[in-house]
Amino acid sequence: MTLSVGDNVMDNSPLSSQSTAGPRRHRHPHRFPLLYTIVIIGVSTLCGFGGGIVATRLFVPATSSQLTRQVTVEEGQHISALAKTVGESVVSINVTSRATQNDFFGRDIAYSQQSAGTGIIVSDNGYVVTNRHVVDADATKVSITLSDGSVLDDVTVVGRTGSDDSLDIAILKINNTKGKSLHPATLGSSSSLQVGDKVVAIGNALGQFQNTVTAGILSGYGRSIEAGNEGGSQSELLQNLLQTDAAINSGNSGGPLVNMNSEVIGINTAVASGSAENIGFAIPIDDVKGLIASVIKTGKFERPYLGVRYVALTDEVASTYTLSVKRGAYLLSSHGGSAIIGGSPAEKAGLKEKDVITKVDGISIDETHSLTSLVGRRAVGDVVELSIIRDGKEQKVQATLDPYH
Repeated sequence: MTLSVGDNVMDNSPLSSQSTAGPRRHRHPHRFPLLYTIVIIGVSTLCGFGGGIVATRLFVPATSSQLTRQVTVEEGQHISALAKTVGESVVSINVTSRATQNDFFGRDIAYSQQSAGTGIIVSDNGYVVTNRHVVDADATKVSITLSDGSVLDDVTVVGRTGSDDSLDIAILKINNTKGKSLHPATLGSSSSLQVGDKVVAIGNALGQFQNTVTAGILSGYGRSIEAGNEGGSQSELLQNLLQTDAAINSGNSGGPLVNMNSEVIGINTAVASGSAENIGFAIPIDDVKGLIASVIKTGKFERPYLGVRYVALTDEVASTYTLSVKRGAYLLSSHGGSAIIGGSPAEKAGLKEKDVITKVDGISIDETHSLTSLVGRRAVGDVVELSIIRDGKEQKVQATLDPYH
């Protein structure tokens, strides 16, 4: 009989049963089980140790710097996609205007000058919004360059706000698109903004007809500034502006300030000069929506007009003027102008200097809802109800909005 390892053999001889079978069965009964146990424990320990090393290398938590890099990359990709989306709605505006200067003998010499700015397409039939100071009153020719480089030179200035109007806005109309499709921007809500929200400024920086993109945050709102041109020969009072640290350069005027949903929430209009850095200002889009809608509907530039000069109240301003009410529009003369403009809807409604307008049609005036924006949402001819505080008592008056001239 041939045996192999693992075969079971039965031997019936007495010798086998006494001298072979018995001792084999009972010799060192614990040696092999103990050895097996030691081997198993050793292998398990090695596997556990090795697995721990592998797990440590594979599943080590990301450091704060790695997470920061990841967030930065993702944010950069988002801004890039945002700029591509909104960029189709951003145009460069080239303006030729008349100017004069004195020669050596003191005579006025007329000449033409070139300037550039940015605009935002707000309708697919060619309406473009920009700043008043981009297209000044002496403009003789205006052309528009689309984001793809196409130049459209059949452009009309539909209208612009007056030089004494705190809203620095003009609206243009592209009459001939040369077969090009226009992509209107999506307008968001500036009243929903919070300080610290991320924003992106897009514009034709430095007048080079190539859109640039800068990112920052909303630093504040309700700002009032006195803005001047680069030569310092002109100045204007602008109210209720958004403040941002996103860089706004020469040529960016009229371009969009955009939220992270690719919605226009402001129109870039000014930058602080001198020692101030990274301080830019934009007109809240809610202040302009009513005017844009009216122009698109009627083709006429008619800005609803109340006719007051005011200071937006904050805790600090209210304390300065010893007012009990902390929010609202405090009607106050400024820069030599009366708080109530003669012949205006405000005068006809009986408003007086030092009145505080607290609500327009039941909506409270506060940091995110200015008097300008609430009136700007209405159309010429609309009747608005104003809640006012006069001599410590609340009153309600009605005013019919006239077109601004």
